[in-house]
Amino acid sequence: MAKPVEFWFEFASTYSYLAAARVEAACADAGVPLVWRPFLLGPVFAAQGMTTSPFNMFPVKGAYMWTDMARCCADLGLPFRKPGSFPRGSLLAARVAAAHAEAPWVGAFVRAVYHANFAEDRDIADDAVIAAIIDEIGVDPDAAVAAATAPAGKAALRAATEDAMARGIFGAPSFLVDGALFWGNDRMQQALAHARAA
Repeated sequence: MAKPVEFWFEFASTYSYLAAARVEAACADAGVPLVWRPFLLGPVFAAQGMTTSPFNMFPVKGAYMWTDMARCCADLGLPFRKPGSFPRGSLLAARVAAAHAEAPWVGAFVRAVYHANFAEDRDIADDAVIAAIIDEIGVDPDAAVAAATAPAGKAALRAATEDAMARGIFGAPSFLVDGALFWGNDRMQQALAHARAA
């Protein structure tokens, strides 16, 4: 049986939008189990001495990234609108995804949050926006948010972020397969092939 692919993502990550839009269907097509692993890049970057996204720290790199995102989204048929603020906070969204990582609706939620941020320029740092997204996918927002903001829900995200750092994850999106790390949206197929061969 194929090894599972752990999909590590951060909602503020541009290239994670591309991966999140495709990973569930790609894993299903490949017969590979998928594990959703939300985490926060802020602590990861801080441990590397960074205070913001490398795309903000290096303007030339950032300008290229936005051009590349537009191209990649066009190639994949994904809608794209450059967010009015970058990177946006995503604490509640990440807590919801972490607390409900095994729920049957988590994939729909993840894709909807990315769509809100990178296709509609909605402020995913706003708790009301996250509650509305949960409602839009047909889930009770009050119950989902209550679980995510309870001590166990908060602890799940903290533990995931600490786990990411302990396992050598330094950016998003990342894929872990049986301990092997594949970094970047363009490494998804390599991760899937590794999972099928493992």
